[in-house]
Amino acid sequence: MTARSLIVLARAWSKTKRRRPSGGRTGKRRRAEHAGQQKPLIDSSPFGFRAGANQPHKPIQKMNPRTIIMLAEHGNAEAQYALGLSYYIGEGVPQSDRQAVKWYRKAAEQGYADAQFSLAIAYDTGWGSVEQDHGKAVEWYRKAAEQGHAKAQYNLAIAYNIGQGVEQDHGKAVEWYRKATEQGNARAQYALGLAYDTGEGVPQNYRQAVKWWRKAAVQGYARAQYALGIAYDAGEGVEQDHGQAAKWYRKAAEQGDAEGQYNLGVAYDTGKGAPQNYRQAVKWWRKAAEQGYAAAQYNLGNAYDNGEGVPQNCRQAVHWWRDAAEQGHAKAQFNLANAYYAGEGVEQDHGKAVEWWMKATEQGLAEAQFNLGNAYDNGRGVEQDYGKAVEWWTKAAEQGLAEAQSNLAIAYDTGEGVEQDREKAVEWRTKATEQELAKIQNMLGNKNPT
Repeated sequence: MTARSLIVLARAWSKTKRRRPSGGRTGKRRRAEHAGQQKPLIDSSPFGFRAGANQPHKPIQKMNPRTIIMLAEHGNAEAQYALGLSYYIGEGVPQSDRQAVKWYRKAAEQGYADAQFSLAIAYDTGWGSVEQDHGKAVEWYRKAAEQGHAKAQYNLAIAYNIGQGVEQDHGKAVEWYRKATEQGNARAQYALGLAYDTGEGVPQNYRQAVKWWRKAAVQGYARAQYALGIAYDAGEGVEQDHGQAAKWYRKAAEQGDAEGQYNLGVAYDTGKGAPQNYRQAVKWWRKAAEQGYAAAQYNLGNAYDNGEGVPQNCRQAVHWWRDAAEQGHAKAQFNLANAYYAGEGVEQDHGKAVEWWMKATEQGLAEAQFNLGNAYDNGRGVEQDYGKAVEWWTKAAEQGLAEAQSNLAIAYDTGEGVEQDREKAVEWRTKATEQELAKIQNMLGNKNPT
């Protein structure tokens, strides 16, 4: 049945679709979230000088270690905190996380806010030989937050937002984000913007989301710069402007933000917001791909497969598709399967082709369902089974894939793998024909065929 033996080899399929993580209570795209991390992260930076901690006042800093130790042992809270930092970085004393926590605790118990925050971080992360305890972390964040410690206010908001160490309460999360924003905390500004974007804890308001992202973005916060780029791209909360989108993607990208790098690559690939330049597209996709960003790995594989922006190289295409496929990227799994089926860039192996098509079908990819049906129809990579072929074609056909609808029509016409039914054959053939007609009309510029 040669009419049912075609394999879709659409390896460039949707290669330039922008990454927009989906979800959210309202069904709107959660535009500002990092793939794989759907909430803002705690600020765990302030263990010591090297990590951006608040430093003790200069008189303490200038003292020699012996003097700091003496003052700390006599109960001076600032000196205790300074000694904790010294143990953390190993400056003037042997490096010891355990000793750092010991002295942070002494200062924290006297009400020293920076020490309370550092002790909270220790409980939150299980650092410094402290048993991880999110409840205790929240207690110490709260003590510091109530004294106006901006980073503690932000981390306390995160705890409320995700329900870690405290009952989840998006409203209280917003309250504490807002307190931190009043002190100019960029992470909190970004998070408050995200709350407005998703409608968690506040009424959904894209303009307010953009307002807060912009405040964080001008401070150089990469996540906010990326979010602002997405807002300009989508025209949500601000007038659509692809040039402004590319500008903010670039700012995020230059700080190493993988999604910013990816979307800047897309801008160069499509010519929206930047001059079309495939080499530049590949440059930025590569940076994101090397950070493990699956969508960029997929696009980079397509670039090598098509020879756009790089010399054509099927082996490199397979390399990048595999990296993305192993992270669960359905289209990369589909392309990798096709490569195995055809033996392009990799040794031909129909069995492995079927394995990767199967992984893509688990995510509902219609093209993979169609190809898996063909594999069962041909008996390549799996035992021939017309019934299973029909099952997979049906799944793809119900998603509107014309090729699957055509094969399903033939199956009903001939009665292979399914009970013969000429009426259903006509029904599926008609659906396929209507889709082919629609494609032709779209090519002619008629986007609403009658």
